[in-house]
Amino acid sequence: MKGIKMFLNKACIIAGLIFLLTSCNQNKDYRISEPVNQNQALQDLYINDINECKFFTAQLSVSKNRDSLEFYFLKARNSFKKVEPILSFHDINNYNFLNAPNILKVEEEDLTDIKINNPQSFQTLEELIFTDQLDVESIHKTSNIIASRLELLSKNSDLSYYQPYHILWMVRKQILRTATTGVTGFDSPVLENSLDDAVTAFAKTEQILSLYSSKFKELPLENRWHTHFQKAKTFLQSTDFNHFNRYEFITNHIDPILKLWTATAKDWKVDFPMELAIKNEATSLFSNETLSLEYFAKTTQLSSNDRQVALGKQLFNDSNLSSTKSISCATCHIEQLAFTDGISKPIGLTRNSPTLTYSAYQQGFFYDKRAGSLEGQIVSVINNSNEFHSDLKSFTKAIETDSSYVNQFKTAYNVTINQQTVRKAIADYVRSLNEWDSKWDKNIRGEQNDLTASEINGFNLFNGKAKCATCHFAPVFNGTVPPDYMDTEMEHLGVPESPVVSNGRIDPDLGRYDVFKTENRKHFFKTPTIRNIELTAPYMHNGVYQTLEEVVDFYNRGGGYGIGIIDQEYQTLPTEPLNLSQEEMDDIINFMKTLTDARFID
Repeated sequence: MKGIKMFLNKACIIAGLIFLLTSCNQNKDYRISEPVNQNQALQDLYINDINECKFFTAQLSVSKNRDSLEFYFLKARNSFKKVEPILSFHDINNYNFLNAPNILKVEEEDLTDIKINNPQSFQTLEELIFTDQLDVESIHKTSNIIASRLELLSKNSDLSYYQPYHILWMVRKQILRTATTGVTGFDSPVLENSLDDAVTAFAKTEQILSLYSSKFKELPLENRWHTHFQKAKTFLQSTDFNHFNRYEFITNHIDPILKLWTATAKDWKVDFPMELAIKNEATSLFSNETLSLEYFAKTTQLSSNDRQVALGKQLFNDSNLSSTKSISCATCHIEQLAFTDGISKPIGLTRNSPTLTYSAYQQGFFYDKRAGSLEGQIVSVINNSNEFHSDLKSFTKAIETDSSYVNQFKTAYNVTINQQTVRKAIADYVRSLNEWDSKWDKNIRGEQNDLTASEINGFNLFNGKAKCATCHFAPVFNGTVPPDYMDTEMEHLGVPESPVVSNGRIDPDLGRYDVFKTENRKHFFKTPTIRNIELTAPYMHNGVYQTLEEVVDFYNRGGGYGIGIIDQEYQTLPTEPLNLSQEEMDDIINFMKTLTDARFID
């Protein structure tokens, strides 16, 4: 699978702060320079790698025969992976441009500002070159555009202001990218060259860290970095893409490096000015201490306590707050079903009720992403004539008339009831529905050791041959793209209106199209989490599939294309079947069932 990229112009507050910390127009508060030899060495390394990449890319623009094109592409791609650790941190917009999937890029700012662009990236080149029919003109055009972009980068990049925390963030970002997208084939869809790419990027990351060796107070700590990098690179080179043990890679290499990273931050006495999507104290990829809820809530002052969560839960379950006094949030989101309702579509509504567990880790809410926050989603539900059939003012007034609620709000929030605190209370409860204590989480953190061979193989297939993880990204396994988590992707899978295996007809729901009327956004829907998926049947936005076996079979056949839906040109799944065996499909399902939170297991 390959998700569609939505590069939004208005990034969230914290994403904007990330940009301020890493852009050329850095605020002076953060521009206290490192000793010139270190940051100058980093600058020289970066520019040299960019120029090498530019040279090989420029050769593509004059090459005409297949052998030459393939040769120079592999050289250029390898050079780009050397550039990646610094570029992806320093200039995320240019990195995303150069590494974009070969699918239309759509920017929907509002109804008057919609941009649709064809990608001109290394992934574009990969698909143009490694194909049966060469389009040399398009290859040359794309190569020239990439080379020109690299030329601008070589002339306009300034790393002189970087602080030690920049370097540590940069190093960690590359480590996490490798674990979450790098080894999945996310940005090497044809060649599946991900493992070699990871070796190159890891080698460059180690080189970057070595430039700042004087920061280490403890020499053994620096030596441990070298040992871990060497072991990780050896492991990456030990097998091919389809047989690579990603579970072992995370448990034996990625998580130990994250622990080493936090130890290094202490050794360097780094004072981080803020937290990014990944918390500065994170020591595991799969933990409730990994991702920052503040980041996703777009605030640096998110806080909630047990009283606030309990109040939000009471509001969530209170049917007296609807106009008919018969519907609550829990009507469609039943706790025992991982906050779904077990039916294809609630009465009066057009889409399946998704799980609310882990829903806090998204950039966009509802299947069509029409709401930008949990609070916004709550208001929309209150206003919906087929749900609460109310408005926030009336909803709040109903709460104000209950003396028990008045006292609870005063105790929990130390404020009187108002529209903002009502929304926040319910949102705080929903943000608490992230347990991180499934069988999977406990095993990968080393707290227990009872995963079966089938479950581990299912994870490796999910992240490899089956290509599930190119849309459902670890650790949340939703469409929010790591390691920056700035966008939650949408897909056009070709979901049918009925569960057929041939002669399928596309479900009539137009999805994202209904928000901005963008023609090539018809039938696009947000990629949800698969955590607790064992409990959340039926599946897909229309609830068309009753079992996980049906879902996996749909993907194995090639999605909509594979069941005869061939009139939808913007489908985002490959046209070819996955060719998974029955045993492999069973293994994937067994893995997904390990993602059930402990609270739901008897």
